[in-house]
Amino acid sequence: MTNAEVTEDRAAGMPYRGSEKETLRASLDRHRDAVLWKLEGLDDEQLRRPMTPSGTSLLGLVKHLGSVEYGWFAETFGGEVEEFWFDPDTDEDMRADQGETTAQIVEFYGRARAAADAVIARVPLEGLGRPSWRDHEVSLRWVLVHMIEETARHAGHMDVVRELIDGATGDHRPG
Repeated sequence: MTNAEVTEDRAAGMPYRGSEKETLRASLDRHRDAVLWKLEGLDDEQLRRPMTPSGTSLLGLVKHLGSVEYGWFAETFGGEVEEFWFDPDTDEDMRADQGETTAQIVEFYGRARAAADAVIARVPLEGLGRPSWRDHEVSLRWVLVHMIEETARHAGHMDVVRELIDGATGDHRPG
């Protein structure tokens, strides 16, 4: 790659020659952005429509991802966690049926991402934290890999749900 190509890649958010932390963060952001992209162009009914027997909806998945970002990053490493209006220890974080609005859920996900990003910026990859629901410490590196997996998994679910709603497919925004 030429210097111009490396600069262009960094501008596009993909640090192909970046540090380990930059690379992990860029991968997480790529999947986070795909999650939000899956919501574009749909109305409120489509966003909250249960599309599987278990009740999976696009907004429910976004709500869930917000709660796990807060848990794995902010709670585990002493960051700022907001008080939820739902019980994340039940399946309430997977459903968009508690009277919340689409904007409320999307904004919640944005705040969770920001809280997680603050932790990622502050804590070294080797830094340790202890989730309240585990009896052992985890490193930020492990949490980043776990959340890349979690977010990519649910972005894939969202791709299938979106295809069932209107036929649109793709793992990331074109261009």
